[in-house]
Amino acid sequence: MEKEILYRFFDGLASTREQEKIKEWMEASGENRKEFLDESIFHNSVLLLGDVKKKRMTRRDRLFTLVTNLSKVAAIVLAVLAIQYVYKTQFWREEGPLAMQTIMVPAGQRVNLVLPDGTDVWLNARTTLRYPVNFSTKNREVWLDGEGYFDVTKNEKAPFMVATDRGVVEVTGTELNVEAYSFKKAFVTTLLSGRAKVIANDPEQFIVMEPDTKVKLEQGVFTVDSICDYNYYRWTEGLICFRKEPFESIMEELERYFGIRVEVKNEQVKSSFYTGKLRHSDGIDYALRVLQNDIPFHYRRDEENQIIYIL
Repeated sequence: MEKEILYRFFDGLASTREQEKIKEWMEASGENRKEFLDESIFHNSVLLLGDVKKKRMTRRDRLFTLVTNLSKVAAIVLAVLAIQYVYKTQFWREEGPLAMQTIMVPAGQRVNLVLPDGTDVWLNARTTLRYPVNFSTKNREVWLDGEGYFDVTKNEKAPFMVATDRGVVEVTGTELNVEAYSFKKAFVTTLLSGRAKVIANDPEQFIVMEPDTKVKLEQGVFTVDSICDYNYYRWTEGLICFRKEPFESIMEELERYFGIRVEVKNEQVKSSFYTGKLRHSDGIDYALRVLQNDIPFHYRRDEENQIIYIL
């Protein structure tokens, strides 16, 4: 494990993905868990004993530094105990280590599954979902990179949390859509029923949602809108729906769904808009032919490099 990631975790600066990476690494072996605790001891000794170059010190040097500063050993012990507590609460459940399941949806596909608590989930194309084989009695946390539609089983004692790179959505029982692709800037949560709280990476920045609203978090700023078209969420039925959508945005959606690059060379079509529905199962060539009925353009496929040129 890279030391820089560990030190960011000890300083409380690690991202959600980095925390997951540390968790997986520690679950891999007892030796990794021991290294984690050793590094946490050293990290806290550095904070308490002064400025020491972490990367250059040998284990013997670390021990010498600690012994020659006995007046601060008690404080170090307290810090170590605190790290051990964080380790146990962050990465272990009451029953032992947290076993995780990972679902990865390829381009052009969607997946429906039921989580251990009975929550029904739809996952859109190019989405990854990680969830525990058994949820904790205190919370139900899953990690999402992509888009998911969640019909959450109600349990007020164990909140359901969808964690992403940009923030967390917390509910007890509700129906919502979360879009949080790591390659896109926006983090969008749409609440169809119940109540939800959207929390930014800064825990003090959050917003409580009402039904039939959509919250977008971009560059640390929340924006709230009412849902004006529910057709968009019919992707769970295999439909890609657009309502007065710019041509370039449509191409971005097709890239996401079908895992192919689209380059728009025709400047005139960039000012075009489209309203209609396309089917996942029909493929990108059929989708482009449907679009050609309303928007005049030609296209060429580069099969070797998986690029479509709009001409």
